[in-house]
Amino acid sequence: MGRRRAAPVGARAAQDREILRLAVPAFLALVAEPLFLLSDAAIIGHLGTPELAGLGIAGAVVQTAVGLCIFLAYGTTASVARRIGAGDARGALAQGIDGVWLAVLIGVPTSVVGVASTRWLVSLFGPDPVVADYASTYLRLAFLGVTPLLVMLAATGVLRGLQDTRTPLIVAVGGNVANIVLNLVLVYGLDLGIAGSAIGTDIAQLGSAAALVTVVVRAARREGASLRPDLPGVRRAAHAGVALVIRTVTLRASLLVMTYGAVTLGATATATQQVAMTLWTFLAFTLDAIAIAAQAITGRFLGAGDLELTRQVTERMVRWGLLSGVATGIGLAAAAPFLGPLFSSDPAVHDLLVPVLLVAAVFQPVAGVVFVLDGVLIGAGDGRYLAWAGAAVLAAFTPLAWLSVILPDHDAMLWLWAAFGAGFIGTRAFVLVRRSRGDLWMVPGA
Repeated sequence: MGRRRAAPVGARAAQDREILRLAVPAFLALVAEPLFLLSDAAIIGHLGTPELAGLGIAGAVVQTAVGLCIFLAYGTTASVARRIGAGDARGALAQGIDGVWLAVLIGVPTSVVGVASTRWLVSLFGPDPVVADYASTYLRLAFLGVTPLLVMLAATGVLRGLQDTRTPLIVAVGGNVANIVLNLVLVYGLDLGIAGSAIGTDIAQLGSAAALVTVVVRAARREGASLRPDLPGVRRAAHAGVALVIRTVTLRASLLVMTYGAVTLGATATATQQVAMTLWTFLAFTLDAIAIAAQAITGRFLGAGDLELTRQVTERMVRWGLLSGVATGIGLAAAAPFLGPLFSSDPAVHDLLVPVLLVAAVFQPVAGVVFVLDGVLIGAGDGRYLAWAGAAVLAAFTPLAWLSVILPDHDAMLWLWAAFGAGFIGTRAFVLVRRSRGDLWMVPGA
């Protein structure tokens, strides 16, 4: 490829400002969601343990259904950003509107099927009858909010593609504050119990979706883009999303392998795994903020046909990802001895958690690079490669995880997390770095 020209110091500073402009609001929006979910759990938790257990089951089902549709945000961000970079604002908004319509087309049947199969879905977890009743009550109502949730994903993707991460932040904070207030009023004020929590969440999601769609519609009207669904455009959005769904499925399957491995090691290991993975996921939000900036910036520069600038800003964002990973790794290692008592009163969990978190901390810098490059390739529309790469990562990681728990060793949890670091994060780094160093993903134009 030849020797690439380094960006001047002034250009690098401008790139840094652009990355921070998009990443900081994205990070705050990403962190707001889990923090407010903790408030929901606290509100329901004071109703009783069966209610909280029911929320855990219902939440797992809804989060899985919505998580598989994350392509509505990622794919829309990439396609809209490309057209913005190509100078086609009207086409960008039309593409975004198609993404919102696709969210509706997926969300409505998902809600119908979900409501109809609520009891069966809950029974898959094998809860006792009391917990099953609470889980079914919450889940049946929560499925009514799936369509607004998917519309929120698509509309957020549109705004990110337009290089606007501030509006999703404002809506995320406002919607979640409303969610807390509604939950308190409906659960305790009107004495609706766990059903009140689900209703309050549905109302908050509907309001958030309406706010985001209003901003998108105004932008579309300003550019003269049609608000009607364009069936070929909707089909293109759906087709582009297939590869990202496969990518997401393979990544989630790898995390399930981790959970299954910990369960085979006993209750202490399972509890430790839950705490460790919760902390790892929270730190992932920090790294994912740069990935979201990468999606928007990469799509825009490729749409403008500027391959040299795309390469320069990618290298810049990788450095940001690496530094962020170093920071989160150091922070996790320093906090490891003190985190156990915050989540568990079991000394055995405390003792096991510290070395597990230290292993996780070692791989944080690599994870920082992985998240950024994943965002870059999503922004480039390189979903097919990401799908194949996800399958390769799952194939490499699964046998390592299996070996770590069957070999006779009292440090099996440490080996499991070492397998996660090397087999999951390390393999992802290999396939993503290898791809990023080539030119096949840098396809210019809208």
